[in-house]
Amino acid sequence: MTEATGRPQVELLTRDGCAICERVHARLVELAAELGFELSTTDVDAAAAAGDPALRAEFGDRLPVILLDGREHSYWEIDEPRLRADLAR
Repeated sequence: MTEATGRPQVELLTRDGCAICERVHARLVELAAELGFELSTTDVDAAAAAGDPALRAEFGDRLPVILLDGREHSYWEIDEPRLRADLAR
C-alpha cells in the first residue's frame, strides 16, 4: 500500500512494442477503477537506459509482470481471481 493514499499499489512492468503488455495494461486500468488500487507502469528498458538495469535483468524475459505492493504477483497474464482475492485482504 502506498503511504500517501493507503491504497494497494499495482505496478505493471512492460516494454515498448509489447502487445501483450498493452492488453494487460488496458485490463488493469479497468480493474483499478473497479477495485480502487493505484496503478503505475514501468518500462524496464527505459529504466535500464536511465541507469537501473535491475528490473530488466530480473523480469525482462517474462513481461508483462505485475507487482502488487512491490512483490511479484503474476506474469504474462493477469491472475485476476488471485488479484481480486489479494486486494480484498
